[in-house]
Amino acid sequence: MTETKTGQGSNRAISRRVFVCGLAALAGMAGTTLDARHASAQASGVAQRIADHFSSVKTMAGEFVQFGPRGEQTGGKFYIRRPGRIRFNYEAPSPMRVIADGKSVVIGNMKLKTWDIYPLSKTPLNLLLSERIDLTGRMVRAVREESDLITIVLGDRSIFGDSTITMMFDPKTYDLRQWTITDPQKKDTSVMIFNVRTGMQLDDKVFRIPYDEVRNKRGG
Repeated sequence: MTETKTGQGSNRAISRRVFVCGLAALAGMAGTTLDARHASAQASGVAQRIADHFSSVKTMAGEFVQFGPRGEQTGGKFYIRRPGRIRFNYEAPSPMRVIADGKSVVIGNMKLKTWDIYPLSKTPLNLLLSERIDLTGRMVRAVREESDLITIVLGDRSIFGDSTITMMFDPKTYDLRQWTITDPQKKDTSVMIFNVRTGMQLDDKVFRIPYDEVRNKRGG
Protein backbone atom coordinates (compact mmCIF):
# COMPACT_ATOMS: atom_id res chain seq x y z
CA MET A 1 0.00 0.00 0.00
CA THR A 2 1.31 3.43 -0.88
CA GLU A 3 1.95 5.82 1.96
CA THR A 4 0.50 9.25 1.35
CA LYS A 5 1.10 12.50 3.20
CA THR A 6 -2.00 14.62 3.67
CA GLY A 7 -0.70 17.34 5.95
CA GLN A 8 2.63 19.15 5.66
CA GLY A 9 3.57 21.55 8.44
CA SER A 10 1.61 24.60 9.36
CA ASN A 11 0.14 25.16 5.90
CA ARG A 12 -1.71 21.83 6.15
CA ALA A 13 -2.59 21.97 9.83
CA ILE A 14 -5.96 23.46 10.67
CA SER A 15 -5.47 27.02 11.85
CA ARG A 16 -6.30 28.22 15.33
CA ARG A 17 -8.89 30.52 13.74
CA VAL A 18 -10.65 27.57 12.13
CA PHE A 19 -10.42 25.67 15.42
CA VAL A 20 -12.07 28.51 17.32
CA CYS A 21 -14.70 28.95 14.61
CA GLY A 22 -15.37 25.22 14.69
CA LEU A 23 -16.01 25.27 18.42
CA ALA A 24 -18.19 28.35 18.02
CA ALA A 25 -20.20 26.54 15.37
CA LEU A 26 -20.52 23.54 17.66
CA ALA A 27 -21.73 25.75 20.49
CA GLY A 28 -24.28 27.30 18.16
CA MET A 29 -25.59 23.87 17.24
CA ALA A 30 -25.67 22.50 20.78
CA GLY A 31 -29.29 23.46 21.33
CA THR A 32 -30.49 22.27 17.93
CA THR A 33 -32.46 19.04 17.71
CA LEU A 34 -33.01 17.51 14.28
CA ASP A 35 -35.49 14.74 13.58
CA ALA A 36 -34.18 11.68 11.76
CA ARG A 37 -35.61 12.65 8.37
CA HIS A 38 -34.20 16.17 8.50
CA ALA A 39 -30.81 14.90 9.62
CA SER A 40 -30.75 12.28 6.88
CA ALA A 41 -31.57 14.90 4.27
CA GLN A 42 -28.77 17.14 5.51
CA ALA A 43 -26.32 14.27 5.58
CA SER A 44 -26.92 13.27 1.97
CA GLY A 45 -24.66 14.31 -0.85
CA VAL A 46 -21.38 15.94 0.10
CA ALA A 47 -21.50 14.91 3.77
CA GLN A 48 -21.85 11.22 2.92
CA ARG A 49 -19.09 11.51 0.32
CA ILE A 50 -16.84 12.97 3.00
CA ALA A 51 -17.71 10.13 5.36
CA ASP A 52 -17.07 7.58 2.61
CA HIS A 53 -13.70 9.17 1.88
CA PHE A 54 -12.72 9.07 5.55
CA SER A 55 -13.95 5.48 5.89
CA SER A 56 -11.77 4.46 2.93
CA VAL A 57 -8.64 5.53 4.82
CA LYS A 58 -7.73 2.30 6.59
CA THR A 59 -4.54 3.47 8.30
CA MET A 60 -3.48 6.89 9.47
CA ALA A 61 -0.72 8.34 11.62
CA GLY A 62 0.44 11.81 12.53
CA GLU A 63 0.66 14.38 15.28
CA PHE A 64 -2.10 15.81 17.44
CA VAL A 65 -2.88 18.64 19.81
CA GLN A 66 -5.58 17.99 22.38
CA PHE A 67 -7.60 20.68 24.14
CA GLY A 68 -9.32 19.55 27.33
CA PRO A 69 -12.56 20.86 28.87
CA ARG A 70 -10.65 23.16 31.24
CA GLY A 71 -8.50 24.60 28.47
CA GLU A 72 -5.53 22.35 29.14
CA GLN A 73 -3.40 21.56 26.09
CA THR A 74 -1.34 18.45 25.37
CA GLY A 75 0.13 16.91 22.24
CA GLY A 76 1.78 13.84 20.85
CA LYS A 77 1.51 11.24 18.12
CA PHE A 78 -1.46 9.13 17.06
CA TYR A 79 -2.05 5.97 15.05
CA ILE A 80 -5.33 4.67 13.57
CA ARG A 81 -6.11 1.37 11.90
CA ARG A 82 -9.66 0.76 10.83
CA PRO A 83 -11.79 -0.83 12.16
CA GLY A 84 -11.62 -0.08 15.85
CA ARG A 85 -7.95 0.63 16.55
CA ILE A 86 -6.35 3.82 17.78
CA ARG A 87 -3.38 4.83 19.89
CA PHE A 88 -2.37 8.18 21.40
CA ASN A 89 1.15 8.60 22.74
CA TYR A 90 1.27 11.85 24.70
CA GLU A 91 4.42 13.94 24.86
CA ALA A 92 6.36 14.26 28.12
CA PRO A 93 5.72 15.29 30.77
CA SER A 94 2.28 13.73 30.27
CA PRO A 95 2.36 10.04 31.24
CA MET A 96 -0.87 9.19 29.44
CA ARG A 97 -1.60 6.55 26.80
CA VAL A 98 -4.91 5.82 25.08
CA ILE A 99 -5.23 2.52 23.21
CA ALA A 100 -8.16 0.84 21.47
CA ASP A 101 -7.70 -2.68 20.10
CA GLY A 102 -11.04 -3.15 18.36
CA LYS A 103 -12.87 -4.37 21.47
CA SER A 104 -11.81 -2.19 24.37
CA VAL A 105 -10.42 1.28 25.06
CA VAL A 106 -7.91 1.80 27.86
CA ILE A 107 -6.60 5.04 29.34
CA GLY A 108 -3.30 4.44 31.06
CA ASN A 109 -1.06 6.50 33.30
CA MET A 110 2.42 5.14 32.63
CA LYS A 111 3.89 6.89 35.67
CA LEU A 112 1.35 5.62 38.19
CA LYS A 113 0.81 2.34 36.31
CA THR A 114 -2.96 2.73 36.47
CA TRP A 115 -5.48 1.81 33.78
CA ASP A 116 -9.16 2.45 33.10
CA ILE A 117 -10.90 0.19 30.59
CA TYR A 118 -14.16 0.64 28.66
CA PRO A 119 -15.99 -1.30 25.91
CA LEU A 120 -15.18 0.42 22.60
CA SER A 121 -18.78 -0.10 21.47
CA LYS A 122 -20.01 2.12 24.30
CA THR A 123 -17.82 5.11 23.43
CA PRO A 124 -18.11 7.74 20.66
CA LEU A 125 -14.70 6.58 19.37
CA ASN A 126 -16.55 3.61 17.93
CA LEU A 127 -18.14 5.95 15.39
CA LEU A 128 -14.81 7.49 14.43
CA LEU A 129 -13.21 4.06 13.96
CA SER A 130 -16.07 2.23 12.22
CA GLU A 131 -15.40 0.26 9.05
CA ARG A 132 -17.84 2.57 7.30
CA ILE A 133 -19.47 5.70 8.67
CA ASP A 134 -23.10 5.65 7.55
CA LEU A 135 -24.80 9.04 7.76
CA THR A 136 -28.24 7.85 6.69
CA GLY A 137 -29.36 6.73 10.14
CA ARG A 138 -30.42 8.45 13.32
CA MET A 139 -26.87 9.05 14.53
CA VAL A 140 -26.60 12.34 12.60
CA ARG A 141 -27.39 15.25 14.88
CA ALA A 142 -26.31 18.15 12.66
CA VAL A 143 -24.38 19.04 9.50
CA ARG A 144 -22.90 22.44 8.75
CA GLU A 145 -21.13 23.40 5.53
CA GLU A 146 -18.87 26.46 5.48
CA SER A 147 -16.23 27.68 3.06
CA ASP A 148 -13.31 26.44 5.16
CA LEU A 149 -14.85 23.61 7.18
CA ILE A 150 -17.58 20.98 7.07
CA THR A 151 -18.82 19.92 10.49
CA ILE A 152 -20.79 16.73 11.18
CA VAL A 153 -22.17 15.95 14.64
CA LEU A 154 -22.79 12.26 15.34
CA GLY A 155 -24.38 10.53 18.30
CA ASP A 156 -26.42 7.46 19.18
CA ARG A 157 -28.39 8.04 22.35
CA SER A 158 -29.27 4.35 22.74
CA ILE A 159 -25.56 3.45 22.91
CA PHE A 160 -23.62 6.52 24.05
CA GLY A 161 -26.31 8.35 26.00
CA ASP A 162 -25.81 12.09 25.66
CA SER A 163 -22.22 11.84 24.40
CA THR A 164 -21.51 12.98 20.84
CA ILE A 165 -18.58 13.16 18.47
CA THR A 166 -18.19 16.14 16.15
CA MET A 167 -15.99 15.59 13.10
CA MET A 168 -14.55 18.49 11.10
CA PHE A 169 -13.33 18.02 7.53
CA ASP A 170 -11.52 20.04 4.90
CA PRO A 171 -14.20 20.86 2.28
CA LYS A 172 -11.72 20.59 -0.62
CA THR A 173 -9.77 17.44 0.20
CA TYR A 174 -12.34 15.77 2.52
CA ASP A 175 -9.49 15.09 4.95
CA LEU A 176 -10.29 14.89 8.66
CA ARG A 177 -8.88 17.88 10.52
CA GLN A 178 -10.37 17.64 13.99
CA TRP A 179 -12.83 15.83 16.19
CA THR A 180 -14.51 16.86 19.43
CA ILE A 181 -16.03 14.46 21.94
CA THR A 182 -18.74 16.00 24.12
CA ASP A 183 -19.51 14.04 27.27
CA PRO A 184 -22.90 13.84 29.04
CA GLN A 185 -21.89 16.84 31.18
CA LYS A 186 -21.44 18.84 27.94
CA LYS A 187 -17.67 19.06 28.43
CA ASP A 188 -15.63 19.08 25.22
CA THR A 189 -12.33 17.39 24.47
CA SER A 190 -11.03 18.42 21.03
CA VAL A 191 -8.25 16.79 19.03
CA MET A 192 -6.62 18.58 16.08
CA ILE A 193 -4.45 16.45 13.79
CA PHE A 194 -1.67 17.46 11.40
CA ASN A 195 1.34 16.08 9.51
CA VAL A 196 -0.94 13.17 8.68
CA ARG A 197 0.23 10.15 6.70
CA THR A 198 -2.05 7.44 5.35
CA GLY A 199 -1.69 4.01 3.79
CA MET A 200 1.18 2.68 5.90
CA GLN A 201 1.38 -0.73 7.55
CA LEU A 202 0.65 -0.65 11.28
CA ASP A 203 1.47 -3.76 13.27
CA ASP A 204 -0.95 -5.30 15.77
CA LYS A 205 1.48 -4.58 18.59
CA VAL A 206 0.91 -0.84 18.15
CA PHE A 207 -2.64 -1.39 19.42
CA ARG A 208 -1.93 -4.10 21.96
CA ILE A 209 -3.55 -3.56 25.35
CA PRO A 210 -1.61 -4.99 28.33
CA TYR A 211 -4.63 -6.82 29.73
CA ASP A 212 -2.65 -8.60 32.46
CA GLU A 213 -1.46 -5.26 33.81
CA VAL A 214 -4.95 -3.75 33.45
CA ARG A 215 -6.55 -6.62 35.37
CA ASN A 216 -3.91 -6.58 38.09
CA LYS A 217 -4.34 -2.87 38.72
CA ARG A 218 -8.13 -3.08 38.69
CA GLY A 219 -8.10 -6.09 40.95
CA GLY A 220 -5.67 -4.45 43.37
